[in-house]
Formats: sequence, C-alpha cells, structure tokens
Amino acid sequence: MHSPNPNYQTIVANIFQQAAFIRDLGLELVGCGPGWCESRLAVQPRHMQQDNVVHAGVQTTIADHTAGAAAGTIIPPDAYVLSVEFKMNLLRPGVGEILFCRADVLKPGRQFSVVESEVFAITGNSRKLISKFIGTMVTMPRS
Repeated sequence: MHSPNPNYQTIVANIFQQAAFIRDLGLELVGCGPGWCESRLAVQPRHMQQDNVVHAGVQTTIADHTAGAAAGTIIPPDAYVLSVEFKMNLLRPGVGEILFCRADVLKPGRQFSVVESEVFAITGNSRKLISKFIGTMVTMPRS
C-alpha cells in the first residue's frame, strides 16, 4: 500500500497523543506503515471487569482506535478517519499482562476502507488471540 501523505507517521502519533480518552486508557502506539498500525496496553486493574478479565469495552476501544490509525496512514493530508460500523468478536477471556493490537487495511477506498484488528493477550512468552474486529472507516475532509 502507498500513503499519499509523507507525514503519515506524525499524523498517526498525533492520533494517539491528542485523544484524551486513549491517553487516559494508557494505549500506546508501537508502530505503523502504509495500511497497518500496532498498539499496546499495559493491563492495569482499572481495565478489568468484575470477573477479573479485561473489559470488552477496553478491547473494543483498542481494536477500533488502532484500526482508525491504520486507515489514517493511507489518506490525504487534508482528511481524517471516522468509524462508521464494526463487528467485534470476543474469542476468549482477556487475561494477560499486556494487550497487543495489530490492525491492517483489508480494502482501501477513496471514501470507505475496511480494516481488521486482532487483539492479543501477552503474559511472558505466551501470546493468545483474544478478540478480532472488522470495521468500515470513512475518510472525511478537514474543514
């Protein structure tokens, strides 16, 4: 894939730094390239639900935000990305020290892109796929 924006890495870094909710959650950018993005979250007690597994809302937020950032790597400099729909499959309980997310643009488009995210729980050397996301992102012009 190709990025029409030579500054896409700065834009993606700003997507993570300027979103107050994402900062409060503790989600960090790991890296990105044209059509992909990776993020991580050090799991804290505040991320857990009542049964001591990572809350579905936390997993969904990580998957959605990372997918939006992946789509953001392939848009023009005068645009931004919004989620318009998604489906989240929670495959197994979110138990781990770190959550790692990889998002890839499956189908880029001028107006809409389809993006997939996978969220993994990591403990030591063990890495388990815990959830999978597929979503549609719309490219919006900046006013």
